[in-house]
Parts: sequence; C-alpha cells; structure tokens
Amino acid sequence: MRLRLVGHRRRVRRSPPRRRRRKPLLTEARGLEPHSSERPLATYEDLGYRDVFWATRRYEDACDRVAIRALLPPRGNRLIEVGAGFGRLADEYRGYGEVVLLDSSEVHVSAAREALAGDARFEVLLGDACALPYPDGYFDTAVCVRVLHHFADPGPLLLELGRVTRPGGVLVLEYANKRNLKSIARRVLGRQGWSPFELGSVEYKPFHFDHSPVGVRRAMHKAGLRIETMRAASLLRVPGLTVRLPLRFLLAAERRLQAPLGSITPGPSVFLRARREK
Repeated sequence: MRLRLVGHRRRVRRSPPRRRRRKPLLTEARGLEPHSSERPLATYEDLGYRDVFWATRRYEDACDRVAIRALLPPRGNRLIEVGAGFGRLADEYRGYGEVVLLDSSEVHVSAAREALAGDARFEVLLGDACALPYPDGYFDTAVCVRVLHHFADPGPLLLELGRVTRPGGVLVLEYANKRNLKSIARRVLGRQGWSPFELGSVEYKPFHFDHSPVGVRRAMHKAGLRIETMRAASLLRVPGLTVRLPLRFLLAAERRLQAPLGSITPGPSVFLRARREK
C-alpha cells in the first residue's frame, strides 16, 4: 500500500483550502468490498515515488534485491507481489510462469501496466492487500516488500498472504524494524520515549509503522507461516555515507552481513522467508 507523495507545484487559492477526503481502498470489479473503512489509507497519487524517491535510493534498491535474490525461490508457477507499486521488482521474477502485481494506487498500477505491456506473464491489478481476489492456496510464492510499515497491526495482512499461498509455498516479506541500532541508541541517550524492545508497533510518522520482530513472528505463526530464515537489510543506511562511498563497496559489505546479522536484526529493514505450513 502506498503513501501519497505531494509534488512541489505552487498552487494559488482564492479561499481557505478544504481538507481532502481520503479515497477508500480500491479493488477490481470482482464483487469485493474494501477491507476496512476505519483503516487509514495512504496511497501515492503521482509518480514521485518512482521518479523522485527511488531515483535517489540506489543503495536501498540494491539492498532489497540482494535480500530477495537470496530468499526467493528461483523458479515457480504462480507468484503474487502485494503492494508492487510501479513494478520496481518485476525483473526479479523471471523464473515464474504467471506473475500478479497488485497495488492500491491507480497511478502506479497504470505505470506498471505500461512498463510490462509486452510480457504476457504479468497481470497488474488494482486491489486491496487484505482482500485478495484469489482462492486459498492459489500461489506458489508471495512477495510483500515495503508494505507492512503502512499497517499498525500486521496480523490481517499476514493472514491474507498466508491464505493465498499454497501449503508448502513461500512468503518473502520485508518490514520496518523497530528494534534497530539507531532506535536503541536514541533510547539509551534519552532522545526517544518508546522502547525498541517493547512489543507492538510504533508510528514514526503518519501512516508509517516500525514493527517489533517478536510481534511480526507471532503474527506469522497465527497466519500459519513458519519463518525459515531472516536477513538484516540496508545496514549502512547512514546519513551521508551512501553518497560518499561507492555503491560496490556498500553492497560488498551488505552481501557479507545480511545473513549473519539476520537473527539479531540491527538494521532498519528486515527480510524473511517463511513457509506456509500444511
């Protein structure tokens, strides 16, 4: 699920601005109702997420790919990526016969459809992550990257991902880590009121939540998903460092450290591979 990025165009108003109503989550016309009208929606309504945000984050993009290539089964029949945005990671799914990319942003779904129009393996859908229009056990593999941080409670999304993954199938999941070194240091220095070691999530900015590794593990268990391995990602995301050091040096360190530090979870991002229990 995507957050709306606001552009920098200057607007002239003749009267006080009126608060815009948030749009409900959108689904394909398959008889589905949006998941919950009480859950705040945050969508990206322009291509700034693609053309501005990711254009300046080569390191983070490369770190995501290092983790995905280590965790994702290289081949399979059906794969779904939930919260796929504009299709940033679509080229990582070459070994799959059918690939569904689903997102709640009309703009990004349109961009992904345009980019992948020549590849019949891909179906790009507008939809709700918590109400996927597929039967139980439909996919061999599910992927969900940079999405869980838009949910205060990871449970409903993980239940739905587990539902559509076949028994014995795989989920590759990323989440924003509450128990990272920066948060621990800020807590020790008295610059942060909440504890990184408490269960539950913390809203670090509107509609963005860091999650407790223990809380995510418990939600995975309730969804019938057994964690097999974890990787700590974006370990060198330090202000100024990623622009001063060559990307190849940063990634060399990332490749060496992601797996050994996975269970310790010191980084801002955690990737994991889980197996759907039978």
